[in-house]
Amino acid sequence: MIGRAVRNGLAAAAFAAVTAVAVWPALAGDVPLPSPAKGKGEACVADTAFMRRNHMSMLVHQRDATMHEGIRTQQYSLKECISCHAVEGADAKPVSIESPDHFCRSCHDYAAVTIDCFDCHTSTPGGADKAAEADGAGADAVAQLSDYAKGLDR
Repeated sequence: MIGRAVRNGLAAAAFAAVTAVAVWPALAGDVPLPSPAKGKGEACVADTAFMRRNHMSMLVHQRDATMHEGIRTQQYSLKECISCHAVEGADAKPVSIESPDHFCRSCHDYAAVTIDCFDCHTSTPGGADKAAEADGAGADAVAQLSDYAKGLDR
């Protein structure tokens, strides 16, 4: 009985020690926080604290309005975000999402959040979206869908 109590006490003490060692740098302020580059505009579409918390909801809402309702506005578009928040590399050209210096990656890497926006969209201003770069298969599908839709009007 005493052996079990001692083992449990030692296990609790070891757990507390490991937890304290793991948490101490964060409590002491030694964990480096991300420092994303400032945008190029006068002001963002909303204040910084709001955007940090809600940018994904805004982007999803914009996506849904565009894809489902055909509403295209520039204010909350991903393209406008990328244009304003582009970070230039050593060659004075905007870095892509592959670079750890990319505006989006600076926080998303820190938070261990996967960004899937750039699976289809460009991560640099003025670049062609990956969907637009498809080898013609997308254009064929659009043409076929258009032909089909025209047949429905009859």
